[in-house]
Amino acid sequence: MTAGSSSSARDRAGEPVVELTDVRRVYRMGTNEVRALDGLSFTFRAGEYWSIMGSSGSGKSTLLNLLGCIDRPTSGSYRIRGQEVADLSDDELSEIRGQHIGFVFQSYNLIAQLNVLENILVPLFYWDEPPADAEERARALAARVGLGKRLDHKPNELSGGQQQRVAIARALINDPAILLADEATGNLDSKTAQEILQLFDELHAEGKTILLVTHEPSIGRHAQHTLRLSDGKIAEVTHNREEAPA
Repeated sequence: MTAGSSSSARDRAGEPVVELTDVRRVYRMGTNEVRALDGLSFTFRAGEYWSIMGSSGSGKSTLLNLLGCIDRPTSGSYRIRGQEVADLSDDELSEIRGQHIGFVFQSYNLIAQLNVLENILVPLFYWDEPPADAEERARALAARVGLGKRLDHKPNELSGGQQQRVAIARALINDPAILLADEATGNLDSKTAQEILQLFDELHAEGKTILLVTHEPSIGRHAQHTLRLSDGKIAEVTHNREEAPA
């Protein structure tokens, strides 16, 4: 993958990338049963940009954990790039995360001792055979997010917005099936948040599949589509716009 690639060669626009079928996630608290997800079925397709919204207790965090292969459903099917992952072991889920999912967190989660280039390369440290062009790819991604001249800087030498740009480049290094952003603008001022959202717009226009988890309506409306959850079920699907902004 290069920084300017239009989309993964594995994912053609409109093809299913993430498929959830009758997914349930049940937690038991003493004698009580909590249905965090209750028969959820949905398909996210290549090149789409979704916000996932819902109030506290709606199932939003549980869905995020399932999509990120951090948790597994109690029942139902979860397929990513056609592979069933619902019943995989912890080690197998870790491999899926490393190969197919890019994470962008509210708190950036950069490693303080590493510089920009090294932080971008972190996901590839877990590959048995990192790509021969790994450093070239990392440099191209750093340039793509506007940090090509800051490769030697440590996180504490960067602004919050710059740290989030490093996190986005890191999330793209494995050419993920989905870019999963969890409250990615939550720690940023409004101007910097808009800059990050503009970067997501550009990545979407290049063909990336983005799922943006947020509690802020103004951020949610920024995505192409919105999926709203309530009591572990889909409450509403909104199509905010059909095409990526220019």
